[in-house]
Amino acid sequence: MKKILVIGGGAMGSAFTVPCIDNKISVTLTEPYNKIFIRDLSSKKKFHSSLKIRLPQSVKFEEYSKNLFYQKFDLIVIALSLSGIDFIGKELDKLKIKTPILVLTKGLKYDRKEKKILTISEQLKKNYNIQNISVLKGPCLAKELARKKKTNVIIANTNINVAKKIGKFISTKYYQIEFSKDIIGIEFCSALKNIYSMVIGSGQGLNISSQLFQKSLIEMKYLIKFFNGKEETVLSLAGVGDLYVSALGGRNSKMGNYLGKGYSFKEAKQKFMPKDTVEGEQLLREIAPFVQKKIDKKKIPLMMSLFNTIIKKKRLKI
Repeated sequence: MKKILVIGGGAMGSAFTVPCIDNKISVTLTEPYNKIFIRDLSSKKKFHSSLKIRLPQSVKFEEYSKNLFYQKFDLIVIALSLSGIDFIGKELDKLKIKTPILVLTKGLKYDRKEKKILTISEQLKKNYNIQNISVLKGPCLAKELARKKKTNVIIANTNINVAKKIGKFISTKYYQIEFSKDIIGIEFCSALKNIYSMVIGSGQGLNISSQLFQKSLIEMKYLIKFFNGKEETVLSLAGVGDLYVSALGGRNSKMGNYLGKGYSFKEAKQKFMPKDTVEGEQLLREIAPFVQKKIDKKKIPLMMSLFNTIIKKKRLKI
Protein backbone atom coordinates (compact mmCIF):
# COMPACT_ATOMS: atom_id res chain seq x y z
CA MET A 1 0.00 0.00 0.00
CA LYS A 2 1.29 3.47 -0.93
CA LYS A 3 1.81 5.95 1.89
CA ILE A 4 1.35 9.73 1.62
CA LEU A 5 2.05 12.48 4.12
CA VAL A 6 -0.03 15.64 3.62
CA ILE A 7 1.37 18.71 5.39
CA GLY A 8 -1.37 21.29 5.79
CA GLY A 9 -4.82 20.65 7.21
CA GLY A 10 -6.58 23.53 5.48
CA ALA A 11 -9.35 23.13 2.92
CA MET A 12 -7.20 22.00 -0.01
CA GLY A 13 -4.86 19.70 1.90
CA SER A 14 -7.79 18.00 3.62
CA ALA A 15 -9.85 17.71 0.42
CA PHE A 16 -6.86 16.14 -1.33
CA THR A 17 -7.01 13.22 1.10
CA VAL A 18 -10.44 12.15 -0.22
CA PRO A 19 -9.37 10.80 -3.66
CA CYS A 20 -6.23 9.35 -2.08
CA ILE A 21 -8.28 7.33 0.40
CA ASP A 22 -10.58 6.18 -2.42
CA ASN A 23 -7.45 4.96 -4.18
CA LYS A 24 -6.64 2.82 -1.13
CA ILE A 25 -3.64 4.93 -0.16
CA SER A 26 -2.56 5.18 3.48
CA VAL A 27 -2.85 8.92 4.24
CA THR A 28 -1.33 10.74 7.19
CA LEU A 29 -2.46 14.35 7.58
CA THR A 30 -0.69 16.88 9.79
CA GLU A 31 -1.11 20.60 10.52
CA PRO A 32 1.84 22.57 11.92
CA TYR A 33 0.20 25.67 13.38
CA ASN A 34 -3.50 26.35 12.70
CA LYS A 35 -5.30 25.58 15.96
CA ILE A 36 -8.75 25.40 14.37
CA PHE A 37 -7.71 22.77 11.83
CA ILE A 38 -5.80 20.84 14.48
CA ARG A 39 -8.97 20.75 16.59
CA ASP A 40 -11.08 19.63 13.61
CA LEU A 41 -8.74 16.90 12.45
CA SER A 42 -7.93 15.48 15.86
CA SER A 43 -11.62 15.06 16.76
CA LYS A 44 -13.33 11.68 16.41
CA LYS A 45 -15.80 12.97 13.83
CA LYS A 46 -13.10 14.66 11.71
CA PHE A 47 -15.58 17.37 10.73
CA HIS A 48 -13.68 20.05 8.82
CA SER A 49 -15.07 23.49 9.68
CA SER A 50 -13.93 25.03 6.37
CA LEU A 51 -15.06 22.24 4.06
CA LYS A 52 -18.25 21.63 6.11
CA ILE A 53 -17.82 17.91 5.66
CA ARG A 54 -16.53 14.91 7.58
CA LEU A 55 -13.27 13.54 6.25
CA PRO A 56 -12.85 9.78 5.77
CA GLN A 57 -12.24 8.03 9.07
CA SER A 58 -9.24 6.23 7.60
CA VAL A 59 -7.34 9.52 7.29
CA LYS A 60 -4.77 9.40 10.09
CA PHE A 61 -4.15 12.73 11.78
CA GLU A 62 -0.83 13.08 13.60
CA GLU A 63 0.47 16.02 15.56
CA TYR A 64 3.21 17.77 13.61
CA SER A 65 6.75 16.88 14.63
CA LYS A 66 10.05 16.12 12.92
CA ASN A 67 9.60 12.46 13.86
CA LEU A 68 6.93 12.19 11.18
CA PHE A 69 9.57 12.38 8.49
CA TYR A 70 11.33 9.27 9.76
CA GLN A 71 8.38 7.21 8.57
CA LYS A 72 8.75 5.87 5.05
CA PHE A 73 6.37 7.77 2.77
CA ASP A 74 6.10 7.38 -0.99
CA LEU A 75 5.11 11.04 -1.38
CA ILE A 76 5.09 14.20 0.74
CA VAL A 77 2.39 16.72 -0.20
CA ILE A 78 2.81 20.37 0.77
CA ALA A 79 -0.53 22.12 1.19
CA LEU A 80 0.47 25.02 3.42
CA SER A 81 -0.19 28.70 2.78
CA LEU A 82 2.53 30.61 0.93
CA SER A 83 3.90 31.90 4.23
CA GLY A 84 4.50 28.31 5.33
CA ILE A 85 6.84 27.43 2.46
CA ASP A 86 9.96 28.76 4.20
CA PHE A 87 8.99 26.92 7.38
CA ILE A 88 8.63 23.54 5.72
CA GLY A 89 11.59 24.15 3.42
CA LYS A 90 13.87 24.59 6.42
CA GLU A 91 12.48 21.45 8.05
CA LEU A 92 12.99 19.29 4.97
CA ASP A 93 16.47 20.69 4.40
CA LYS A 94 17.62 19.98 7.96
CA LEU A 95 16.43 16.39 7.77
CA LYS A 96 17.86 15.82 4.25
CA ILE A 97 14.54 14.43 3.04
CA LYS A 98 14.78 12.65 -0.34
CA THR A 99 11.12 11.62 -0.65
CA PRO A 100 9.34 12.99 -3.78
CA ILE A 101 7.51 16.26 -3.07
CA LEU A 102 4.17 17.40 -4.52
CA VAL A 103 3.30 21.09 -3.98
CA LEU A 104 -0.35 22.19 -3.94
CA THR A 105 0.40 25.75 -2.74
CA LYS A 106 0.06 28.56 -5.29
CA GLY A 107 2.08 31.77 -5.34
CA LEU A 108 5.30 33.58 -6.24
CA LYS A 109 8.12 35.03 -4.14
CA TYR A 110 10.25 38.09 -4.90
CA ASP A 111 13.90 37.47 -3.99
CA ARG A 112 15.01 40.97 -3.01
CA LYS A 113 18.66 40.02 -2.82
CA GLU A 114 18.85 38.67 -6.36
CA LYS A 115 15.99 40.87 -7.60
CA LYS A 116 14.25 37.90 -9.14
CA ILE A 117 10.78 36.38 -8.92
CA LEU A 118 10.82 32.75 -7.81
CA THR A 119 8.16 30.10 -8.13
CA ILE A 120 7.60 27.86 -5.10
CA SER A 121 9.54 24.99 -6.66
CA GLU A 122 12.45 27.35 -7.44
CA GLN A 123 12.33 28.70 -3.89
CA LEU A 124 12.53 25.19 -2.41
CA LYS A 125 15.36 24.17 -4.73
CA LYS A 126 17.42 27.34 -4.39
CA ASN A 127 17.03 28.02 -0.68
CA TYR A 128 16.62 24.51 0.72
CA ASN A 129 18.25 22.17 -1.78
CA ILE A 130 15.06 20.17 -2.34
CA GLN A 131 15.22 18.58 -5.77
CA ASN A 132 12.50 16.03 -6.46
CA ILE A 133 9.58 18.46 -6.77
CA SER A 134 6.32 18.22 -8.72
CA VAL A 135 3.52 20.79 -8.63
CA LEU A 136 -0.24 20.24 -8.87
CA LYS A 137 -2.37 23.13 -10.12
CA GLY A 138 -5.64 23.79 -11.89
CA PRO A 139 -9.29 24.73 -11.38
CA CYS A 140 -9.91 22.79 -8.20
CA LEU A 141 -12.32 24.10 -5.58
CA ALA A 142 -11.62 22.25 -2.34
CA LYS A 143 -15.30 21.96 -1.36
CA GLU A 144 -16.16 20.33 -4.69
CA LEU A 145 -13.25 17.89 -4.53
CA ALA A 146 -14.14 16.91 -0.97
CA ARG A 147 -17.65 16.06 -2.22
CA LYS A 148 -16.22 14.02 -5.10
CA LYS A 149 -17.43 16.32 -7.86
CA LYS A 150 -15.53 15.77 -11.08
CA THR A 151 -12.27 17.71 -11.01
CA ASN A 152 -9.42 17.98 -13.52
CA VAL A 153 -5.97 19.18 -12.50
CA ILE A 154 -2.48 19.17 -13.94
CA ILE A 155 0.79 17.87 -12.47
CA ALA A 156 4.03 19.38 -13.74
CA ASN A 157 7.58 18.15 -13.47
CA THR A 158 10.51 18.61 -15.86
CA ASN A 159 10.66 14.81 -15.76
CA ILE A 160 7.23 13.93 -17.14
CA ASN A 161 7.57 10.30 -16.03
CA VAL A 162 7.73 11.39 -12.38
CA ALA A 163 4.57 13.46 -12.83
CA LYS A 164 2.78 10.52 -14.46
CA LYS A 165 3.86 8.16 -11.69
CA ILE A 166 2.31 10.45 -9.07
CA GLY A 167 -0.81 10.95 -11.16
CA LYS A 168 -1.29 7.22 -11.55
CA PHE A 169 -1.69 6.53 -7.86
CA ILE A 170 -3.76 9.61 -6.86
CA SER A 171 -6.21 9.82 -9.76
CA THR A 172 -9.79 8.49 -9.54
CA LYS A 173 -12.85 8.58 -11.80
CA TYR A 174 -13.74 12.01 -10.39
CA TYR A 175 -10.16 13.32 -9.88
CA GLN A 176 -8.48 13.24 -13.26
CA ILE A 177 -4.93 14.31 -13.98
CA GLU A 178 -3.15 15.90 -16.94
CA PHE A 179 0.62 16.33 -17.19
CA SER A 180 3.17 18.93 -18.24
CA LYS A 181 6.93 19.46 -18.33
CA ASP A 182 6.47 23.23 -18.12
CA ILE A 183 6.70 23.58 -14.35
CA ILE A 184 7.65 27.29 -14.61
CA GLY A 185 4.70 28.12 -16.86
CA ILE A 186 2.27 26.11 -14.74
CA GLU A 187 3.34 27.83 -11.51
CA PHE A 188 3.26 31.33 -12.97
CA CYS A 189 -0.18 30.76 -14.51
CA SER A 190 -1.64 29.45 -11.26
CA ALA A 191 -0.43 32.56 -9.42
CA LEU A 192 -1.12 35.25 -12.03
CA LYS A 193 -4.75 34.16 -12.42
CA ASN A 194 -5.38 35.68 -8.97
CA ILE A 195 -4.47 39.11 -10.32
CA TYR A 196 -6.38 38.76 -13.57
CA SER A 197 -9.53 37.34 -11.97
CA MET A 198 -9.68 40.60 -10.01
CA VAL A 199 -9.40 42.53 -13.29
CA ILE A 200 -12.15 40.45 -14.92
CA GLY A 201 -14.36 40.84 -11.84
CA SER A 202 -14.22 44.61 -12.23
CA GLY A 203 -16.25 44.44 -15.45
CA GLN A 204 -19.77 45.74 -14.79
CA GLY A 205 -21.49 43.51 -17.34
CA LEU A 206 -20.85 40.34 -19.33
CA ASN A 207 -19.72 42.20 -22.46
CA ILE A 208 -16.91 44.08 -20.76
CA SER A 209 -15.99 41.10 -18.57
CA SER A 210 -15.54 38.88 -21.63
CA GLN A 211 -13.29 41.52 -23.21
CA LEU A 212 -11.24 41.74 -20.01
CA PHE A 213 -10.99 37.93 -19.97
CA GLN A 214 -9.58 37.93 -23.51
CA LYS A 215 -7.11 40.75 -22.80
CA SER A 216 -6.05 39.05 -19.55
CA LEU A 217 -5.04 35.96 -21.53
CA ILE A 218 -2.94 38.10 -23.87
CA GLU A 219 -1.09 39.62 -20.92
CA MET A 220 -0.63 36.24 -19.26
CA LYS A 221 0.89 34.84 -22.46
CA TYR A 222 3.35 37.73 -22.58
CA LEU A 223 4.32 37.25 -18.92
CA ILE A 224 4.66 33.47 -19.13
CA LYS A 225 7.01 33.85 -22.10
CA PHE A 226 8.92 36.60 -20.26
CA PHE A 227 9.56 34.24 -17.35
CA ASN A 228 10.66 31.41 -19.69
CA GLY A 229 7.51 29.36 -19.58
CA LYS A 230 5.64 28.13 -22.65
CA GLU A 231 2.94 30.37 -24.10
CA GLU A 232 0.65 27.41 -24.76
CA THR A 233 0.58 26.69 -21.02
CA VAL A 234 -1.75 29.69 -20.65
CA LEU A 235 -4.38 27.55 -22.43
CA SER A 236 -3.93 24.71 -19.93
CA LEU A 237 -5.95 23.87 -16.82
CA ALA A 238 -3.51 25.95 -14.76
CA GLY A 239 -4.06 28.97 -17.02
CA VAL A 240 -7.39 29.58 -18.69
CA GLY A 241 -9.04 26.77 -16.69
CA ASP A 242 -8.12 28.18 -13.31
CA LEU A 243 -8.73 31.76 -14.47
CA TYR A 244 -12.28 30.84 -15.51
CA VAL A 245 -13.13 29.36 -12.11
CA SER A 246 -11.59 32.28 -10.21
CA ALA A 247 -13.30 34.89 -12.38
CA LEU A 248 -16.71 33.28 -11.82
CA GLY A 249 -16.84 34.08 -8.14
CA GLY A 250 -13.72 33.75 -6.00
CA ARG A 251 -12.49 36.33 -3.51
CA ASN A 252 -10.35 38.07 -6.11
CA SER A 253 -13.27 38.46 -8.51
CA LYS A 254 -15.44 39.70 -5.65
CA MET A 255 -12.91 42.39 -4.79
CA GLY A 256 -12.63 43.30 -8.48
CA ASN A 257 -16.37 43.87 -8.59
CA TYR A 258 -16.15 46.46 -5.80
CA LEU A 259 -13.20 48.16 -7.50
CA GLY A 260 -15.22 48.28 -10.73
CA LYS A 261 -18.03 50.03 -8.84
CA GLY A 262 -15.67 52.82 -7.86
CA TYR A 263 -14.53 51.84 -4.38
CA SER A 264 -10.87 52.15 -3.48
CA PHE A 265 -9.19 48.92 -2.42
CA LYS A 266 -9.02 50.10 1.20
CA GLU A 267 -12.70 51.06 1.24
CA ALA A 268 -13.81 47.76 -0.29
CA LYS A 269 -11.64 45.70 2.03
CA GLN A 270 -12.85 47.43 5.19
CA LYS A 271 -16.52 47.60 4.22
CA PHE A 272 -17.14 44.30 2.44
CA MET A 273 -14.21 41.90 2.97
CA PRO A 274 -12.52 42.71 6.29
CA LYS A 275 -11.70 39.08 7.13
CA ASP A 276 -11.01 37.79 3.61
CA THR A 277 -7.58 37.17 2.16
CA VAL A 278 -7.34 38.61 -1.36
CA GLU A 279 -4.53 36.60 -2.94
CA GLY A 280 -4.29 38.83 -6.02
CA GLU A 281 -3.61 41.88 -3.88
CA GLN A 282 -0.93 40.06 -1.88
CA LEU A 283 0.73 38.77 -5.05
CA LEU A 284 0.72 42.19 -6.70
CA ARG A 285 2.43 43.74 -3.69
CA GLU A 286 4.98 40.91 -3.66
CA ILE A 287 6.02 41.25 -7.31
CA ALA A 288 5.59 45.06 -7.57
CA PRO A 289 9.33 45.89 -7.17
CA PHE A 290 10.18 43.61 -10.10
CA VAL A 291 7.30 44.72 -12.30
CA GLN A 292 8.18 48.38 -11.86
CA LYS A 293 11.78 47.94 -12.99
CA LYS A 294 11.93 44.95 -15.32
CA ILE A 295 8.70 44.55 -17.31
CA ASP A 296 7.51 46.61 -20.29
CA LYS A 297 4.44 48.29 -18.80
CA LYS A 298 2.91 48.84 -22.24
CA LYS A 299 2.56 45.06 -22.54
CA ILE A 300 0.56 44.70 -19.32
CA PRO A 301 -1.94 47.62 -19.17
CA LEU A 302 -4.51 45.64 -17.15
CA MET A 303 -1.99 44.67 -14.50
CA MET A 304 -0.73 48.25 -14.36
CA SER A 305 -4.27 49.56 -13.85
CA LEU A 306 -4.64 47.25 -10.88
CA PHE A 307 -1.13 48.19 -9.75
CA ASN A 308 -2.14 51.87 -9.65
CA THR A 309 -5.29 50.98 -7.72
CA ILE A 310 -3.66 48.84 -5.04
CA ILE A 311 -0.11 50.17 -4.75
CA LYS A 312 -0.71 53.83 -5.60
CA LYS A 313 -4.19 53.88 -4.00
CA LYS A 314 -6.02 55.31 -7.03
CA ARG A 315 -9.49 54.47 -8.30
CA LEU A 316 -9.53 51.65 -10.85
CA LYS A 317 -9.48 52.81 -14.47
CA ILE A 318 -9.51 50.16 -17.19
